[in-house]
Amino acid sequence: MTVIIGMDPHKRSATIEALDPTGKVLATGRYTTDNAGYAEMLTAGEQFPDRIWAVEGCNGIGRHLAHRLVHDGEAVIDVPAKLSAQVRVFATGNGRKTDPVDAHSVALAALRAPNLRRVEADPELVALGMLADRRDELGRSRTETVCRLHRLLLELIPGGAKTFLSARQARELIAPITPSDAAARVRLRLVVELIEDLETIDRKTKATDKELRQLVTERGSTLMELHRIGPSSAARLLTDTGDIRRFRDQDRFASWNGTAPLDASSGDQQRHRLSRAVNRKINRVLHIMAIVQLRNRTPGRSTTTAAERAGRPRWKRSARSNDGSRT
Repeated sequence: MTVIIGMDPHKRSATIEALDPTGKVLATGRYTTDNAGYAEMLTAGEQFPDRIWAVEGCNGIGRHLAHRLVHDGEAVIDVPAKLSAQVRVFATGNGRKTDPVDAHSVALAALRAPNLRRVEADPELVALGMLADRRDELGRSRTETVCRLHRLLLELIPGGAKTFLSARQARELIAPITPSDAAARVRLRLVVELIEDLETIDRKTKATDKELRQLVTERGSTLMELHRIGPSSAARLLTDTGDIRRFRDQDRFASWNGTAPLDASSGDQQRHRLSRAVNRKINRVLHIMAIVQLRNRTPGRSTTTAAERAGRPRWKRSARSNDGSRT
C-alpha cells in the first residue's frame, strides 16, 4: 500500500499529511525546516515503508525540501500549485488557505492525478537552473538601472538619451556636461554611479553567459545550434523540461509548454487560443525563437544584416541609409 505524504512547504516550516490509497488521513504534522525539524519530519514519514512525498512547487518554494528528500533517497513528486489550488476548491468548497488544508490538497492531487513529474536532483541541471535564474535577475537589474539612468539623463540632456543605451554611450553623453548648481552636480554624480552599476552588471552577465555556454556544451546538448537560441535560453529549456522522455510524444510536450492551441469554440464560431496555464519562462523562450524564425521569411536566408556582417556596432545598426532603407 503506497502512502502519499502531501507537503505544504515554506521557508522555515512545512506541514505534511499522509493519505492511504482510499484517501484516509493517516498522519499529520508541522515541522521546522532546520536540521532538527527536518529529521523529525523524516522520522514521521519512515513509519510508512512504501511512501511517496508529494511536494508543492518543487521549482519554487518547495525546492529546498524536495532536493533534501531526494538526496536522502526518498521518492518525491512535484505537485503544481495550480493543481493543488483546484483540488482545494473542490475538496473544501471554497478557496480558503491554511497550511493543513494546503497539505491535504497536495496529497489529494498527488493521489488522483497521474503522470506527475518525479523530482530528480541532477547536480548539472541544478547548476544550470541556478545560473539561468541568475541570468534572468541580471537582465531585470540591467533594465531597472537603464530606466533610472534615462530618467536622470532626461534632466541633464534636452530630449534625453536613445532607448538602447550602453554604459560607454552614456559616458560619452555626459563627458561634455559641466554642472552649474548643486542639483546638477548631484544628478551628474548619480548618473556616474548608475553607469558604474551598469558596467558591473554587464561584466557579470558576460561571465554568467560564458559559464552557461560551457555547462550546456559539456552536457552534450545541441540546443544552441538552433537559430538564436543562446546559452541562457538553452539552460532554461534543459532545466525546466528535465527528462524529455517523460512526455509520451511531441503533442504532450507541446501541451505542457503552451504551444498547443486550445479549442475555445462557441456555437458556430470556431476559434483556438494558447493556454495561459503553462511554464511562462519556457513559453517566452519558444516565443522568441518563433519570432526570429518568422522574421526570416525567405527559406534558407540568413537573418544576419549587412550592418552585422560589416562589423558595425549594435547601437549603429538601426541607422537608415540615404535612400531610407534600414541597414
